[in-house]
Amino acid sequence: MIRILLGIFLLCSFVGADTEFAEPKPSLENPRQFIFPITSGDEHQISHVLSSASNVMKFYGPEKCEIVIVCYSQGIKTLLSKAYFFDKDIQKRVRSLMTYDVEFIACGNTMTTYKIDKKELLKGVEIVTAGIVELIERQKSGWTYIRP
Repeated sequence: MIRILLGIFLLCSFVGADTEFAEPKPSLENPRQFIFPITSGDEHQISHVLSSASNVMKFYGPEKCEIVIVCYSQGIKTLLSKAYFFDKDIQKRVRSLMTYDVEFIACGNTMTTYKIDKKELLKGVEIVTAGIVELIERQKSGWTYIRP
C-alpha cells in the first residue's frame, strides 16, 4: 500500500511542474531573444515554425521576448504577399505575428536567385544580403537559434 501511495505522490509531483527560468529571468529589460529559420517551401514545415514562434511568445509573453524569423531558399515563399504555392492562412499568420513585433527577414540572395522583387513581399519584411549570415551574426551576439 505504501508503494502505491509513494508512486501516486511521485507521479503527481511531476505533473504540472513549471519551467524554472535561468538567470537572468526574462523581463522587459532583459527579454529572451530567439531566431528561427524557414528554409522549406513546405506548408507543414512553415506552419510548424510559425506555431513554434507563437508558442514561445505565448509562454514568455510578447513583452519579454524578441523573435526573428529568417526566410531563405524555398522558405522565402512564406513572405510573398500572394500565396501561389500554399494556403493563404500562412500570410495571415505572418501578419498576425508581425502585430506582436515578430521580425521577418528575407534573404536578398534568395530574392535574386528566384527573381523576387521587394514589392512582392509582405509589408514590413526586412531584407538582408544573406539570410544565413544573419543567423550566424545573431547567434554570435547572443540570440538563441531554434530549429523546430
